[in-house]
Amino acid sequence: MRFVSTVLAALLIVCSAGAAERSAPPLNGAMRNFSLIDPPRPAPAQGFEDASGRTLTLEDFAGKVVLVNFWATWCVPCVKEMPALDRLAKRLASPDFALVAISQDRGGISVVAPFLDKLGTANIAAYLDAKGSFARALGIRGLPTTLLLDRQGHAVGAYVGAAEWDAPEAEALIRHFMAPDRSAPPRGGVVKTSG
Repeated sequence: MRFVSTVLAALLIVCSAGAAERSAPPLNGAMRNFSLIDPPRPAPAQGFEDASGRTLTLEDFAGKVVLVNFWATWCVPCVKEMPALDRLAKRLASPDFALVAISQDRGGISVVAPFLDKLGTANIAAYLDAKGSFARALGIRGLPTTLLLDRQGHAVGAYVGAAEWDAPEAEALIRHFMAPDRSAPPRGGVVKTSG
């Protein structure tokens, strides 16, 4: 009986360690400057526009992991990272993921659409925040800034500055939050619920 108790205790420790490893997002390489938001916070209900002028909120992407990128055509680091965002969006294209690249250009769609066409970013849809009200609601202070939202619409982390979004580390970070068990405690292990 003592042997069984020892084996069970060892299994609980292993399961516990596995659950902890699964719950910690990978923050290395290209994502070493990604900052986790702890605890995650709900995204504001403030609106922004799509290319047709329709007002959207992040609730329109409910159930998806969303990478929200704030950028502008005049922002050199933003322009530099757009092709990498495009490649990431192509690789992660699925009903579980959305890239929402929100331009801060005051000229609106007449400036943004030709710019994206010229860059050849076929996987980046044009979203607009010409007055900057959505960026202000999120506390965005510089461009580019990128937020990652989980399936429940909570901001789980941010990256300030240009990033290598097509790097394997960026994809691994996003896939971490796309995993089916991210909205519920891991199964089969001991889950710490307090203190």
